[in-house]
Amino acid sequence: MRKVKVQEAIGMVLGHDVTRIVPGTFKGAVLKKGHIIRDEDIPLLLDTGNDYIHVLELQEGELHEDEAGMRLAQTIAGRGIEFAAPEEGKVSLRAQWKGLLSIDVSLLEWINSLGDIIVSTLHNHIPCKEGMTVAATRVIPLTIDEERIKAVEDRCRDKKVVEILPFRLRRVGVVVTGSEVYHGRIKDSFDEMVGGKIRGYGATIVEKFVVPDDPGQIARSLLQLKDMGAEVFLTTGGLSIDPGDVTRMGIQEAGAEIISYGSPVLPGAMFLYALLDGIPLLGLPACVFYYQTTIFDLIFPRVVAGDTITREDIIRMGHGGLCMGCEVCRFPICPFGKE
Repeated sequence: MRKVKVQEAIGMVLGHDVTRIVPGTFKGAVLKKGHIIRDEDIPLLLDTGNDYIHVLELQEGELHEDEAGMRLAQTIAGRGIEFAAPEEGKVSLRAQWKGLLSIDVSLLEWINSLGDIIVSTLHNHIPCKEGMTVAATRVIPLTIDEERIKAVEDRCRDKKVVEILPFRLRRVGVVVTGSEVYHGRIKDSFDEMVGGKIRGYGATIVEKFVVPDDPGQIARSLLQLKDMGAEVFLTTGGLSIDPGDVTRMGIQEAGAEIISYGSPVLPGAMFLYALLDGIPLLGLPACVFYYQTTIFDLIFPRVVAGDTITREDIIRMGHGGLCMGCEVCRFPICPFGKE
């Protein structure tokens, strides 16, 4: 930084904000640091009491915060991410399309451990709308050694910190189990409680079968849905340990590989996740017909985005997997499902 008379600062880079106060009307920056001084700025600088200003003179190998922020944004942004010019050194990253936010958490932590460089994101695996701000980055000082930014660029050459995975699996096949529903003694509430959520992710229900508590019929329905081109299977009910609950047996009879039975998520403890010839199958417990937000809302967006779900993923969901049961549900703007 170098102190110069304002009349001699034409073409130089302002090294600090210039604040103006109009009593009772306005208080704020009228010129931002990083602004290149022009002839028409001189009266404004004098009117704000600045006979002298400090200008920024970058040495070789130094970057201004705005340039550093842009290079960081370009480095960490993957598919489905867009960003605009910096605002006071900060570059905001936004979703280009509707999809699932995917964060490389270990890479994020490495960048934030470097010092003087920050990347801030929303929680991993949050469903996003187009235009939603999902991350932001900046450097802390006004200038930074270019080698620090190059280190991030080198580390992120083959992978990105933040991406938006599009919801790409569209065809959902459903098997509603339960003799009481099959015989009409209890109303089928699937369309009311779950169907709307499925459509909210751009998916459609190719077919819904309502079957009694019979493993053979459950298995045949699943295989029929597979022949119809289903990309995701859902079953509902019949997953408790009661002798009459046979949905898991039907899933196994269809030939599915069960990845996880039971989850550390409430509501959703009796959840089942399986693969039927590589196609994801979600066995939904009866809680989806009662609670507004359940394990379905945590797992389904990841599945339709093509994300791989492992047993270890489900185990980790115990941290943050307890719903607070708020009187007014604001999910996903809440701690439920957040690691």
